[in-house]
Amino acid sequence: MTSSSFSAWLRAQPSLAGVAPALDTASLPDEPHVLFEHWLRGAAGAGAAEPHVATLSTVDADGLPDARALILKDVGPRGWAVAGPRSSAKAEQLAARPVAALSFWWQPIVRAVRLRGGMQPATAAEIAADFEARPESARAGRTPEDWMLWWLDPTHVEFWQGSPDRRHMRIMYERQGETWHREVRGGESAATPARAESRR
Repeated sequence: MTSSSFSAWLRAQPSLAGVAPALDTASLPDEPHVLFEHWLRGAAGAGAAEPHVATLSTVDADGLPDARALILKDVGPRGWAVAGPRSSAKAEQLAARPVAALSFWWQPIVRAVRLRGGMQPATAAEIAADFEARPESARAGRTPEDWMLWWLDPTHVEFWQGSPDRRHMRIMYERQGETWHREVRGGESAATPARAESRR
């Protein structure tokens, strides 16, 4: 591989410059959305810029990945909610292949979350409520009929906490039927045994 001045510049940029909070793996919640809310609130409290912004990745008609940044609308036992115009490329892609991935990065606390699964349209009432909750400036020039809300129902959620010594911690939730299988890898100790937890 040939080197370049730009490559050298990239390598010189700081990484993992934040400060990771203490992480007690012995008291992890049974369901990933509970841990996600805790981490998101922690990121906001630590000053992460726009911590509710996520990268949504979909698949286009040619089977190629497509990604864009958008705002998380809700999270709970049902999944993670995102929205956008029905006339958008992401809506077209989700109609053809209703699967997606979401990823979050919070630099001040050196934490990231990524999840993937199926995408389900929200109810008409939920879509209308989300549209009405948008700022007036965001509703201007767009009709409610062109607005859409989806729920990403994940089958896999991974929580990642970085460490300057590269002994990164991963907390992985894998859904198996109606239960969540959880595993912790990395950090100061070896991987902990996986365990099954209630999903709902």
